[in-house]
Amino acid sequence: METSPTPANCTVRVRGLTKAFGTNQVLRGVDLTVAKGEVVVIMGPSGSGKTTFIRSLNFLETPDAGSVEVCGVEVDGAQAASSRHERRKVQQIRLKTAMVFQSFNLFPHMTVLDNVIEGLVTVRRAAREPARQRGLALLDRVGMLAKADAYPGRLSGGQKQRVAIARALAMDPEVIFFDEPTSALDPELRDEVLKIMRELANEGMTMLVVTHETRFARDVADRIIFMEGGYVVEDAAPEAFFGPGASERSRQFLGQLHD
Repeated sequence: METSPTPANCTVRVRGLTKAFGTNQVLRGVDLTVAKGEVVVIMGPSGSGKTTFIRSLNFLETPDAGSVEVCGVEVDGAQAASSRHERRKVQQIRLKTAMVFQSFNLFPHMTVLDNVIEGLVTVRRAAREPARQRGLALLDRVGMLAKADAYPGRLSGGQKQRVAIARALAMDPEVIFFDEPTSALDPELRDEVLKIMRELANEGMTMLVVTHETRFARDVADRIIFMEGGYVVEDAAPEAFFGPGASERSRQFLGQLHD
């Protein structure tokens, strides 16, 4: 289901995406189009398919069917793992995108700075000193420059997530996917991460964000996608999704959240 018009300059197109784990059908033909510069928040109850969907967009999960297109590169999900040609296109999509995870996924044996520049050095083959300078600039941007030589084990959850965002930005992505980036944080640490995400949105970064942060969704998102049972069941502007015209199911879901 897709209710928003297809923009002429779309950055992300998803068509008929399906995914099952054994007999559990998690995605049931998801369609979505996201324009360049849009911030799309994906909400829904546990088990609705949100995380599987966003992980499928850069093929951390391989779809069973359907297609994903990012910046003109389209991959047939059914062939993504078996076809050499499609695997090459998967790598192209990964170079255009970045993922920020719920659990940070920092390398514990590397310093903060080395975590940030690892992809630049190993994937993009950047020279180490320019990569180091870029890493320091990004750490400064997210307020973590003073921790450049620290190890992740010495950081709070909010600090780890800010480092993870700097690592994502280091790859100069066209699109950033966020998978519940604040759900592992204590409430007082959420704001420091959400502040950076708001700044990225204001700068025009294309973002797809799985989150239950209703204030962020209301204030920052261009659209809210509501998923349930592996389907997109609602695609609405924030003022509609959070307003009196929202569907009964959306109101019920929002009434269970405390934000």
